Amino acid sequence: MPLYETSELKNFCRDVLVNIGAESEDATNAADALIRANLEGVDSHGISRLAIYAKRMMESRINPKPSIKVEKRGESVLIVDGDNGLGQVVAARAMKEGISLAKKAGSVAIGIRNSNHFGTASYFCQMAAKEGIVALAFTNSPPGIPPWGGTKAFFGTNPIAFGFPTGTNAPIIIDMSTSVVARGKIILAAKQNQAIPKGWAINEKGEETENPHEALNGAVLPVGGAKGYALALAVEVLTGILSGAAFGPHVNNIYSDSAEKANVGHFFMLLDVEKFMPIDVFQHLVKGFIEEIKAIPTKDGVDEILYPGERREREYQKRLNEGITISEEVENELSTLAKELNIPFVQPITV
Repeated sequence: MPLYETSELKNFCRDVLVNIGAESEDATNAADALIRANLEGVDSHGISRLAIYAKRMMESRINPKPSIKVEKRGESVLIVDGDNGLGQVVAARAMKEGISLAKKAGSVAIGIRNSNHFGTASYFCQMAAKEGIVALAFTNSPPGIPPWGGTKAFFGTNPIAFGFPTGTNAPIIIDMSTSVVARGKIILAAKQNQAIPKGWAINEKGEETENPHEALNGAVLPVGGAKGYALALAVEVLTGILSGAAFGPHVNNIYSDSAEKANVGHFFMLLDVEKFMPIDVFQHLVKGFIEEIKAIPTKDGVDEILYPGERREREYQKRLNEGITISEEVENELSTLAKELNIPFVQPITV
């Protein structure tokens, strides 16, 4: 697959969103979140999403210029209404407001409603970690997981993410869906007409399938069986019910042709490390903690034990230097979008 230079792809994303009507700052933030996903190797949540975002914004199913409202309730609770804006824009605004409040109050809970797909939850945990803030991030999504024992999707794949500052460029980042795999990976496999592994999903009859198209019409299996189902349910309560957003089958799918807005819900919990102990003490303890983990003897075939977030950072640095690959299918989508908006598409790196 062809390689593309990071800054050029980011500029293209920004230009597309601005052309559709987004504010320059919002477009820049969204582009940064998308390309960060590609740089970290999470291509299913990167620039491959731009075409569908743009389509829905042009159809007014996503508001390109939202009037985001942040309401403080009590000393440490924020309720954010995203005005149907792009998820990356809404969540970034909520996180910035939350970090500011957490540094005063020590902790803050943020319920976010009227949003859309926000990409990787890890991106927002990284925002907090840079400020010495521990973050927990959750989001719901369109139905993807059946209740345990069921055959029909009800819960979203509902990611759970944690971020812990380490004092280095690689914070501890845990970002996992409550499904065996993120639904975005199945969407990407469908675009590329590639089979998916056994154990990822079931078809509409409840039978395991390796066909990504059947999987998208069926359901993704929860991670850990009944435990994953329970976690998905908990995330749905926090992000959907408690935040005042849609929940379960009422979250609309951005890929469907329905005219209804998605009303995705997010939920953040932020903890200011300095309110617990000096940040340098915390980082020193975390460093020792990581060193002890890495000192554990490895099994045959394993060269090194990595902590969560370390692989992301290494892949980020690698792709930042070498460039980002884009599949032919995604490249065609973006090229078509560029022509539609009369914007020049990025030229691949010549090797």
